Parts: sequence; structure tokens; C-alpha cells
Amino acid sequence: MIEILSSTELPRARQAGALVATILQTLKSRTTVGTNLLDIDQWAQAMIVEAGAESCYVDYEPSFGRGPFGHYICTAVNDAVLHGLPHDYTLADGDLLTLDLAVSHDGIAADSAISFLVGDSKPAESVALIGATERALSAGIAAAAPGARIGDISHAIGSVLSAAGYPINTEFGGHGIGSTMHQDPHVANTGRPGRGYKLRPGLLLALEPWVMADTDKLVTDADGWTLRSATGCRTAHSEHTIAITEHGAEILTLPNQPHP
Repeated sequence: MIEILSSTELPRARQAGALVATILQTLKSRTTVGTNLLDIDQWAQAMIVEAGAESCYVDYEPSFGRGPFGHYICTAVNDAVLHGLPHDYTLADGDLLTLDLAVSHDGIAADSAISFLVGDSKPAESVALIGATERALSAGIAAAAPGARIGDISHAIGSVLSAAGYPINTEFGGHGIGSTMHQDPHVANTGRPGRGYKLRPGLLLALEPWVMADTDKLVTDADGWTLRSATGCRTAHSEHTIAITEHGAEILTLPNQPHP
């Protein structure tokens, strides 16, 4: 299903996006060396409940996972990149942490992810990984104009990731979003321009470039959820939910973003 929001629904999408952005930035500011992943999950739960919102993950049970997920946020560390199941792990200096959060508020979902380094250590490879996903996300958003096609977004993202020297996995990528977290169309992180669904105002998309340093192969943890690089290399993941408008793409999950 591809869902198109009306102009009267867009303010609700903005509220959902602002909530996701606020929670992620709060979690990032509270996360230090010694923080446990389960603490992050509990903090996320408290903020979601306090806002009168709902987690998109607790009851999430897709065919590829061992569901239900049962937690409020995805926490992926170092070689883990997607669907990181929170567990009893204490973060160390230099760990690369990805927080991926999807929340439904007033009937509209928003989805965003950030990767950052914990503590004072800043390994150059990790800094480069994070930077590449952030640049690719910016390029994808810039390509998301009304009348453009999904392939234009995929091509923009993939061009940045390929230029940075990273292999690209196409099993998981961006997606439509709206009254539910995962909808059509699928937005691969590489592709051919001019192909695929034509973007139109009212379409919400979650764009999410992610990379692994030296492989495009994933392996699944025994928990049935956490996806890691097959070689044990580090990974990074950046994501925003955007709305296609008459004038271009509006980022709904940008921290402290003023809205018209």
C-alpha cells in the first residue's frame, strides 16, 4: 500500500517527527561510557509513554524477525547495524552506537536513526562511516522532489556511498510510512535514476542509508533480530522521515526544526 496524506494530516506527521527527533537527541545526550543498552530502552519507553504515543516496535512481528520485537528502540553497536535488540551490554569508550526509533503519535508514524561514537575515542574509520551515511541521506533528500522518482533517490544515495568506497546491501532500505511504520514503496540504497514510483505531495518516506565498512553481507544474531556485518566490520546508519510537498522534501525528524 502507498499512502498519501492530506494537507490536514501533515501537521500530525510533523508532531510525530518532532517527537522522534526529540527522543533520539535526548537519548544521545544521556548516553555515555557505562550506559547499558537496556537503560536506553527504558528511557525511550518512558518518553514515548509520557508523550501519549505508541512504540512501533514492541508488537512488531515481521516475517524476517523472531517476533514480537518486545522493546521500544533498536540499539546496534559496532558491527551490528539493523534491528539491534536491546540487551545487557555496557557501552565502552569508542563504541559506535546506532539508535533507530519509530513512534506513532495521533495515528501517524515517524522513523529516524542516528549513529554516533560513545565517549572520547573517535576512530577514523567510524567517523568516516557515519559521515558517509549522513551525506548520502542529505543527497537522497535533495533528490526527493515532486515529480521525481524513487530511483532518483536511490541513485543519489548510492552514488555517495559508492564514491566513499562502501559496498551496498539492497535487502533492507528506506520505505513508505504513514498510518503504519512500513509501507510501499521500497527505497533501495542504490538504483537507476528515472525508474520507479513517481513522487507526489502527501507521500511520506523514511530514507535510511546504512553501510558496512568492507562487506555487503549480513548475518543474524541468535536473538533472531540483530543484523551484523558478516566480517565483523563496523557499520553506520542514518535515517530521516520526510514529507513530499509541492516545494520539495520537508524533513520531519530534524531536531529543532521550525515548521510552517
